[in-house]
Amino acid sequence: MGQVREGARWGTWAVGGVIGLAVLYFIGVFAFGGAAWVTAPFRGAEEQRDNTVGSGEFRQTTYEEFFDLCAAVQNAEGTIKVLQQERKTASETRATQIDQSITALKATRIESVNTYNSKAAQEHRAPFRDKDLPNRLDPAAEHTTCTN
Repeated sequence: MGQVREGARWGTWAVGGVIGLAVLYFIGVFAFGGAAWVTAPFRGAEEQRDNTVGSGEFRQTTYEEFFDLCAAVQNAEGTIKVLQQERKTASETRATQIDQSITALKATRIESVNTYNSKAAQEHRAPFRDKDLPNRLDPAAEHTTCTN
């Protein structure tokens, strides 16, 4: 019976020692860089956001990008209108060329509208759109206004 007690005592000390070493290991890991390793993905995402969204260059570029996209839509619309006017008096050959140009400009306009709307919907870009610009552009509209 004494040997069983002695064995149980040694077993308890052995288990306690293993647990103590594990606790010391985890304290050491976190104290000497383990926490940095564990939190690296979160800190990296935060740093990435700060470097882009928080940067003045990103803000300025995004602000100007909305104006540029809206202006591209308006430019395509204006060119389409001029070509439609010219088509009324154009020769048959020229009318064919004008029709092709109008088709291409309509595709370019829709692409610009979709890009504008896509960027306006992005959470990290939307705050940098000028308050006078529309929230969305209408792909079916014949005339786009770049101010509210």
